[in-house]
Amino acid sequence: MSTHINAPEGAVAPSVLLPGDPLRAKFIAENFLENAVCYNEVRGMYGYTGTYKGKKISVQGTGMGQPSLSIYVNELFQFYGVKTAIRIGTCGSIHDSIKIRDTILVNAACSDSSLLNQRFGNLHFAPSADFSLLLSAYTVAGKMGINFHVGPCVSSDLFYDENQNWKLWAKYGVLGVEMEAAELYTLAAKFGRKALAILTVSDHIVTGEATTAEERQLSFKNMMQVALETAAMQN
Repeated sequence: MSTHINAPEGAVAPSVLLPGDPLRAKFIAENFLENAVCYNEVRGMYGYTGTYKGKKISVQGTGMGQPSLSIYVNELFQFYGVKTAIRIGTCGSIHDSIKIRDTILVNAACSDSSLLNQRFGNLHFAPSADFSLLLSAYTVAGKMGINFHVGPCVSSDLFYDENQNWKLWAKYGVLGVEMEAAELYTLAAKFGRKALAILTVSDHIVTGEATTAEERQLSFKNMMQVALETAAMQN
């Protein structure tokens, strides 16, 4: 039984977009989906289902961090039959070549989280995206003509990282730091589902540039459109 998503059977579409911010879920429902219906308000974590270009698609907030996302994705996969999950979130760039508001299609996700250790102990699982989703998103982003990159991110449990571990991640080719993708990819592997993370660079850890909270909530439409187009292709 789902305890954090209060939706009746059939209310959630097979393809779901997963913003961390529930208000971003509301924004997407109101601005991109037709005939959107709110199926969840538990703990203020909004979930909506509507149609995009005639295809049924849901959008569900997950909260910040891997433990919070894990709750919602577990329930979506186990109790609502979700087949495709696309995270749409923000990240901090750790490379000079990747600018504020650029889009990153995440092919793999490193992590410092103990969630992986609890599952695998001394083994090292490599959380990675579904290739068909990644290819679809790559094609869509290319046609849109936006500034985008394909590469790994790191899903960190620390937002305020006093150790500046990002410098080591950057040395090994990681493009950005966020907080959720590794758990999404791990759960997708466990349940045999498709997953992808599409990120907008909201701040630049190297240069100190940053966007506003309002911009993070209400703009960043490129990643939303790439995700919606990609999700619609899966139905």
